[in-house]
Amino acid sequence: MRIAIAGGTGVVGGHAAQAVRARGHDVVVLARSRGVDVVTGTGLEDGLRGVDVVVDTLNTPSLSRRKAVEFFRTTSHRLLEAGARQGVAHHVVLSIVGIDGIDEPHYAGKLAQERTVQDSEVPHTIARAAQFHEFAAQISARTTIGPLTIAPRMPTRPVAAREVGEHLVRIAEADPAGRAPDLVGPEDHALADMIRRMYAHDGTSRRVLEMRFPGAYGRGIASGALRGDPANALVGKMTFTQWLESDPHTHAT
Repeated sequence: MRIAIAGGTGVVGGHAAQAVRARGHDVVVLARSRGVDVVTGTGLEDGLRGVDVVVDTLNTPSLSRRKAVEFFRTTSHRLLEAGARQGVAHHVVLSIVGIDGIDEPHYAGKLAQERTVQDSEVPHTIARAAQFHEFAAQISARTTIGPLTIAPRMPTRPVAAREVGEHLVRIAEADPAGRAPDLVGPEDHALADMIRRMYAHDGTSRRVLEMRFPGAYGRGIASGALRGDPANALVGKMTFTQWLESDPHTHAT
């Protein structure tokens, strides 16, 4: 099987590409560094030639709702249309558990992406996963001012990005399912505590202040919706402590 990973040099995409190789398939990495720009379509037709399955792990750092929605719609349209022309039989897209009804620009983009895929005629599977263990480092990088990190009140069940990548490849090997079972982590955590534990492990002297963010967004992420429902989901094995002590943590930070 020949599997293309859109965003195959990113956090999850890199793990997915490794999993493709480990399972004996051919991998095509769709990334600007490999001559493929999914936003503009440059190099995309050639990149998808002979591909059986596309796995979309693309992401954007934009905090603008308009830009996030535009990015995910545009890249999904590009991948779906080029894939259809090249005979791609299965389109797999990574999304996030619990984002329905939470007023946040990135989540609005992911929901627009899901709708774009659902509205297409391409056989597809949408795979939602909980926040990654790597999320602690990503958020702290955005919310740190000098010796202080402000963490939003956010219960979560984080999962290792490596396990998400492997999960996506198993989905790619199967028939299109429309919606795959959600994937969540093995333990409940508060985001602020994750950041504190990461700092303690890394020897970082910085205070972490947890606060409930205002408005609908703050209410949404504090509600626990982003934990998913472990009773009706697949549950990953790697705990946050194990991740902190592993090589993936060293590489991620």
